[in-house]
Amino acid sequence: MTTRLKKIPFYVLIICLTTSLVSMSMKMIDTKEVLDYCIGKVKGSLEQLTAYDRFPRNIPEGEKHWETVDVRDWTSGFWPGVLWYSYEYTGDDELRRQAEKYTAPLEVISKSAARDHDIGFMMYCSYGNGYRLTGNPKYKQVLLASADTLATLFNPAVGTIHSWPSKPQYPHNTIIDNMMNLELLFWAAKNGGDQRLYDIAKSHAEVTMDNLIREDYSIYHLGSFDDKTGEFIEGKTHQGYADESMWARGQTWGIYGFTICYRETQEEKFLETAQKLADRFIERLPQDVVPYWDFDDPGIPNVPKDASAAAIAASALLELSQLVRDKAVREKYQEVAVNLLDKLASSRYRAGDKNDAILLHSTGHMPRKSEVDVPIVYADYYFMEALLKLRSMDL
Repeated sequence: MTTRLKKIPFYVLIICLTTSLVSMSMKMIDTKEVLDYCIGKVKGSLEQLTAYDRFPRNIPEGEKHWETVDVRDWTSGFWPGVLWYSYEYTGDDELRRQAEKYTAPLEVISKSAARDHDIGFMMYCSYGNGYRLTGNPKYKQVLLASADTLATLFNPAVGTIHSWPSKPQYPHNTIIDNMMNLELLFWAAKNGGDQRLYDIAKSHAEVTMDNLIREDYSIYHLGSFDDKTGEFIEGKTHQGYADESMWARGQTWGIYGFTICYRETQEEKFLETAQKLADRFIERLPQDVVPYWDFDDPGIPNVPKDASAAAIAASALLELSQLVRDKAVREKYQEVAVNLLDKLASSRYRAGDKNDAILLHSTGHMPRKSEVDVPIVYADYYFMEALLKLRSMDL
């Protein structure tokens, strides 16, 4: 046996060792323990919240309880989504009732004129998860109406959904976050909605891919277009360090969004894009894997992290890993996702008894000095989502 071992090429040993390490890293995180922790935090938050039409958004520095927003805020769907994930994990009927009560106020969004692209975040995270878990026919109708409302923002001259109509400095703007709202359109098109919704989602992804993604596969936060001719004018940032920098959460929106587009269309260009965005993100991660808020902030390492970007990336990479055909690539994405979740589950990022949130250290809008290094609800949402995915994959 010793003689045979010596004849094995060194690179084969490295491959075997790498495979072993991947397997070990995937066993590092105890999803039951972490999800049990999450459920405890969710139940604690429910004890503090007082109105079903007010939704947790962030916890300011030094505070213990959630700052809440009304139904029109772009983050309003995440808390109902957290409750639906909590019900999915536990089967607890009381958590289901709470999820239903926090979901119901968002119905008004489906019946109102579209103000921006965030309808997808608001409605698919709440009603989408609710319908997936209960099959409630009313939820389906609300989702279909929401998709039709979102589609009213589509500009055929440009080929994308107008993200922020309230920003007149950009004749037609499309932001990378908008990729996450396409899932609602894809879902509607195959669940009784107009097939035009599929075409809108696909067109939006194609134009975004051609114009917002740079040659090095980092991403512009915002693309400005001529609203009449569809001509791309310039790439800008709104929440990143600079127009040409790599804003961490924007990169993860892109990874996740193009992964969804491939899953729904089976068009290889979307898979290739998702992988290249993921590879760019992975190669720039710091040693502790949780990204700084912007990869190009010159103040690194003395700048805030963004746990929300890590949570979104973990969920996106687990999704992507199920779609790629190459075993080594699949294992790479799974390993990074597990490492991200393992780090977020550590004492450094758990809120513990500091406040009512699940996670600490997210950064919302650094240029405005808004929600910097604080708990933010969408970090908790995507963290739970990723944990549930990992648990179901049985790695």
